[in-house]
Amino acid sequence: LKMKFFLKLHKNKILSGGLLFSAALMALAGLYVWNLEHKPELVVYFFDVGQGDSIFIEARDGTQILIDGGPTNKILPLLGGVMPFYDHSIDVVILTHPHADHVSGLIEVLKRYSVGAVIESGADYNTAEAKEFESLVLEKHIKKIIIDKPIKLSFFKNAALNFLFPDKSFEGQILKNVHDSALVSELDFEGKKVLFMADAEKKLEQRLVAEGKIGDVDVLKTGHHGSKTSSNDFFLAAVKPEYAVISLGARNRYGHPHQQTLSNLATIGAKIFRTDINGTIKLNINNGVLELFPEK
Repeated sequence: LKMKFFLKLHKNKILSGGLLFSAALMALAGLYVWNLEHKPELVVYFFDVGQGDSIFIEARDGTQILIDGGPTNKILPLLGGVMPFYDHSIDVVILTHPHADHVSGLIEVLKRYSVGAVIESGADYNTAEAKEFESLVLEKHIKKIIIDKPIKLSFFKNAALNFLFPDKSFEGQILKNVHDSALVSELDFEGKKVLFMADAEKKLEQRLVAEGKIGDVDVLKTGHHGSKTSSNDFFLAAVKPEYAVISLGARNRYGHPHQQTLSNLATIGAKIFRTDINGTIKLNINNGVLELFPEK
């Protein structure tokens, strides 16, 4: 009799546990749908990775694009803070150029996440970090795309990431200044434009302006962490950004951002956001409205 009672009680517990589990799943599903409906159509995070660059783009349909990964031991906690715990994949990883403050974090990303494709300029760089990154791409059989001409990457609701430079192949080349191969791209969504200048310097800015490849933008991710070699007055006169984002580390040894760069940006009336002061900067584009939100 006692055994029968035990079995009956155990069965009720199983039934009760099953109902609770189903209810929890329904609640999670409901929360997911609610979050999806209330998410902006497009979000761009300018991560505070210290002295380096890392930008994460996410569309409402789940498309995810990561541009650069900053230095070591920064990117994974930041990605974990904005991606669902169950999400272990990123559609596209973009390496603008193979300097350590851009590529090191991407090594950690390739180890941790399943990556659909890697996009880069192909320029060679003889450092341990650059070599390890390329080895991982091969080892994991990740599709690699070398930008050697203007290309449009289209995704959610006609959003486009337009690659403006390089316009020729740098694959396998060793350059005196690897910044000359920096991958420059522009995000275009609902009439709003965000220009990502990587570490492009004066020489590349001159070329982009002379060839008419750039025009008015809403947001400029300034070149080379606010260095005096970038964001020259002739370039800013062409792009006329309403907002400028400078990605850099506090008290860095390079003197970034340079006062001349800050003056140039102030002259054209751009509102400046800095990761060393404002932390991670979040940019939302929703129903044609663009908003920026500093972490601090």
